[in-house]
Amino acid sequence: MNVYSSVYDLSSSTYLPIFRRFSYLNRRTVACSRRFHCNAAMDASNNSTASEGFDFLTQKPYSPPTWASHLNPIPSHIFSLAHVPTPIHKWNLPNLPKGTEVYLKRDDLSAMQLSGNKVRKLEFLMADAVAQGADCIITIGGIQSNHSRATAVAAKYLNLDCYLILRTSKLLVDEDPGLTGNLLVERFVGAHIDLISKEEYADIGSVALTSILKEKLLKEGRRPYVIPVGGSDSLGTWGYIEAIREIEQQLQIGTGKVKFDDIVVACGSGGTTAGLSLGSWLSTLKAKVHAFSVCDSPDYFYDFVQDLLDGLEAGVDSRDVVNIQNAEGMGYAINTTEELKFVKEIASATGVVLDPVYSGKAAYGMLKDMAEDPKKWEGRKILFIHTGGLLGLFDKVDQMTPLVGNWRRMNVHESVPRKEGVGKMF
Repeated sequence: MNVYSSVYDLSSSTYLPIFRRFSYLNRRTVACSRRFHCNAAMDASNNSTASEGFDFLTQKPYSPPTWASHLNPIPSHIFSLAHVPTPIHKWNLPNLPKGTEVYLKRDDLSAMQLSGNKVRKLEFLMADAVAQGADCIITIGGIQSNHSRATAVAAKYLNLDCYLILRTSKLLVDEDPGLTGNLLVERFVGAHIDLISKEEYADIGSVALTSILKEKLLKEGRRPYVIPVGGSDSLGTWGYIEAIREIEQQLQIGTGKVKFDDIVVACGSGGTTAGLSLGSWLSTLKAKVHAFSVCDSPDYFYDFVQDLLDGLEAGVDSRDVVNIQNAEGMGYAINTTEELKFVKEIASATGVVLDPVYSGKAAYGMLKDMAEDPKKWEGRKILFIHTGGLLGLFDKVDQMTPLVGNWRRMNVHESVPRKEGVGKMF
């Protein structure tokens, strides 16, 4: 694991920024690598702790894996934002099919404020924003968007302002959004927040909404750079193409001689799925990728992933490189009691805390599929990608409270000696 210097810019994060409801034109007017960019031998010979200690927040030229060198366009630079390589370890899940082994790729440990899968995409997207001379970033997502939080932090690290359009209930769109979960971090680092109702979002769309805000900022003399939902465009896809190279190298230097048959991941905006699928297909890994969609239908994501692959001139069919299954349940970011109980039981059994929106639903869907069709998974070695999102659990406190206990007042018998001042409270 790399050691990073602690360089932070906190100059403008000493206050809570004002939020506002997103205002827009009449609807009728709206038209509708720093770490693995050399070969393995070069990486090993140049693995100097002294130089790596100051890699964090630096921009470097990027060279793709040899097996991805035919893709187009290839990013020219990458920003060092993630703490990588993230660990891989065996995940002792209960009730697995005969001979099945599950391993966990801990992208939830890619950072703290930046943790999760989004930071890998942002390494490429932020490099492009800086190259284009941007002075601020615009992105969009749900009210507890992990991507929006990671973008806000990354932007501030690079001295860029950040503007977030966050989707919320129409009953709450005119109220202060509060400081729960991801919102706390976003507002602490000074992000500007525009609220939009779910209904307005559905009628206008994310592309039009970010374009409206971009035009407004351009008129104010700003130089905005727009990052799409989840950072999922063809450039952001490189984040998980690069992650496949990381996994390849981890397997090469590991002592267990593990070969993964399958990769399992949550699919929420499509970029992570596209990168993993294309990378595994092109590389020596050749693991079958299973994506569990937590919003929209599998057909929608097959088409969306295809657009991302076409944007890289990959020349492959999305249905050949990934199997997408529906794990949406009651809807995006909506959980049943059974799903939340599952997240709690996995944490109690294995110590791994899953988020309820993405990895929690994907793991739930995976184990459900294993229970219904155990022969399909018997004897296979599976790598599950933990995409982070821990802060999203704080938005589920009311639902989770009845599922946890494990507390009581400590009763100390009156015979135990007591003396004022003996116990020091530090």
